[in-house]
Amino acid sequence: MKRFLQRFFGGFKGILFVAAFVVAVMLHLYSQRIIEELRTEARVLVQFYAQMVAKVADTDAPDDIDFIFNEIILRTKFPLIYTDANRRPAEWKGLSVAPSDRSPEALERVGDIVKRLDREIEPVEVRYHDTLLGYLYYGDSNLINQLQWLPYLQVGFIGLFILVGFIGYANIMRSEQRYIWVGMAKETAHQLGTPLSSLLGWLEVLRTGKRRPVEPILDDMERDLDRLEMVSRRFSQIGSRPNLKETDISEVLKHVAGYIRRRTPQTDRRVEIREFYEPVPRVALNPDIFQWAVENLLKNSLDAMDKKHGLIEVRLGTEAEGRRLFVEIRDNGRGMDKRQKRRVFHPGYSTKKRGWGLGLSLSKRIVEDYHGGLLYVRESHPGEGTVMRLEFKVPAGEKQKPECSQLP
Repeated sequence: MKRFLQRFFGGFKGILFVAAFVVAVMLHLYSQRIIEELRTEARVLVQFYAQMVAKVADTDAPDDIDFIFNEIILRTKFPLIYTDANRRPAEWKGLSVAPSDRSPEALERVGDIVKRLDREIEPVEVRYHDTLLGYLYYGDSNLINQLQWLPYLQVGFIGLFILVGFIGYANIMRSEQRYIWVGMAKETAHQLGTPLSSLLGWLEVLRTGKRRPVEPILDDMERDLDRLEMVSRRFSQIGSRPNLKETDISEVLKHVAGYIRRRTPQTDRRVEIREFYEPVPRVALNPDIFQWAVENLLKNSLDAMDKKHGLIEVRLGTEAEGRRLFVEIRDNGRGMDKRQKRRVFHPGYSTKKRGWGLGLSLSKRIVEDYHGGLLYVRESHPGEGTVMRLEFKVPAGEKQKPECSQLP
């Protein structure tokens, strides 16, 4: 769903823009409806006043019209102007011109207001039988004027919050990018360091001239060169869509587990790696970078070991009637609390003093973005260990076998 929204709306910024636009439209429509209702009420009141003027004129009761004007009309909040039949101002209220001011300048200013109102709204006629006595012009009250500005103010505040959000989001992205670049440089040095150190060691052995079997040395040097070549392929594929091919995932896992097993601690703190594989269908993988993702997960388990006897289990199998393939990496290390689980895949987050926090973030991108799978923390408890889980959909039509095998 997230990918669909990002593709349809253009990502996070596009979603925020659409949300702001929808809110702005809804606020505008709502405020316009209230404004129209208030204008309707004002016109009904003005029409009522015009009818009462005609009725009072017919009954010759001027005191009544004064009462209506003073007790009803003057209490209204909108501007009102009464003109004669020739549209010359006679009485007014609610204007910036004092009602008692009858100077030529005041009459001219009120006349200009009458011309403006005549363009905006149809005046109410005041008649006595068939005789036109004058017109009643009315305008929007201060409340209506404030309501007209309300949507723009609200949209402005929403836009301000979105702008602050964009700035914060951009700062977070820049910070993550810095962590990624620094982390990639560190990861490059780490990936290249082991085979280079080995090659330098064998080169020093050859330089000493001591008589030693050459074939084992050449085999080790060839493995180190293969490792360097693989590291080069890995980094060349980061940032571009890798080529996937049908691969036996168990062979990939065995290769990575063997590589990590040779680099487990050889001191009094022992770490054992156990492997459990079920026969599963071949899946579309890029072995080079998928190995990288699994290596990072296994190294993370190694780094989390705080017990004298560490245990890492690698399990491969299927579930959901064979429709889903899973890989689980379980360790009995220090585990994580809820806060750490929420942040464990964030670039730059690391619990190690010398870590750059890139390994798990990179693994998640490799699994989810490049291979269409899923990587998450299935469970983790402080002091007990962690279970990392990878999931892939099995292509339709593949058959599963019920047998299970265990490797030593």
